[in-house]
Amino acid sequence: MKLKTWIEINQKAAIHNIGVFRGLIGPKVKLASVVKSNAYGHGLYDYAVIVSSGVDYFCVDSVFEAETLRKHNIKKPILVLGMTLSSNYDVVIKNNCAITISNINALKDWIKSKNKPKIHIKIDTGMNRQGFFINEIPQVIKLVTRNMLHVTCVEGIYTHFSSAKDINYPTYTEMQFQKFQKAIALFAKKGFTKLIKHAAASSATILNPKYHFDMVRIGMGLYGHAPSKEIKIQFPQIKLKPVLRWKTIISEIKEAPKGSYVSYDLTERLNRKTKIGILPIGYWHGLPWALSGVGDVIINNERAKILGRVTMDVVMVDVTDIACKIMDKVEIDIIDASFKARTSYYEFLTRINPLIERIIV
Repeated sequence: MKLKTWIEINQKAAIHNIGVFRGLIGPKVKLASVVKSNAYGHGLYDYAVIVSSGVDYFCVDSVFEAETLRKHNIKKPILVLGMTLSSNYDVVIKNNCAITISNINALKDWIKSKNKPKIHIKIDTGMNRQGFFINEIPQVIKLVTRNMLHVTCVEGIYTHFSSAKDINYPTYTEMQFQKFQKAIALFAKKGFTKLIKHAAASSATILNPKYHFDMVRIGMGLYGHAPSKEIKIQFPQIKLKPVLRWKTIISEIKEAPKGSYVSYDLTERLNRKTKIGILPIGYWHGLPWALSGVGDVIINNERAKILGRVTMDVVMVDVTDIACKIMDKVEIDIIDASFKARTSYYEFLTRINPLIERIIV
């Protein structure tokens, strides 16, 4: 073993999850893999290479993520979801990507640009994040059709549901769906008849086929996790397999007497003689400081409680009742750790340090 911490990426699990969503959407709907933020912590190009043959599209946050995919011979269409400065249009065009246009200023900059990348127009149906409001659409159409740009440059139209994972409150998602349909009709009336229409992420894809339109954008689902507890409980037939496993080793074992303090700030005092396992990971690697004194890890199928503060590069755990030795493997339970850190596993996964080596297994 040459690494003290590493990420395992299970390619069979990744391919299995593609099959699950292919079964939900059918053959006529495109499947886009959302690989922004280092593929949700899974490793941008490592993961993309595995799934490239099974998906139709990739969605990234920036043109530089798209450029990374192209450098690793990913040839599938790419949509940049985040903002793109007009000064980077040459990079977009060189890498044959489409970008998102979501406000009037960005649209005007795009129109003025000599070289225009293909675009997807984003509609804000209730997220109040990126996107044009419905009442802005006539102006958007007027600006775009003035030079017949919709014929050659406008590739798609999309929106994003804000609470589709909350299946106990479907009203808001349905309202957004209706608004998006209205936006589609307004564009179609003015000649935008061949747009790729998309709205659904993992939750909406699972919830209802009417949300699929021409393409679905799947992030967390393809990584093997239900987008919410409610979705997991209500749709037990959706059998996803986690793709990522985070592992480390026991680098040192020591015994501390009862009454000793562990780690910084004297926050934890031992109530018994304790065998302490030292693990060479910390909050720099992505193990949240919020797990201090409350989280645990898995060693030889047993739970070992984190003792005291999580430090920058090291964490201590209680292995008093666990048969273990130096160099034994340790695993971080992503879902459990996210819960105990009072955060989402979306945040936990994406904040795993990208410098940690990803190993395809």
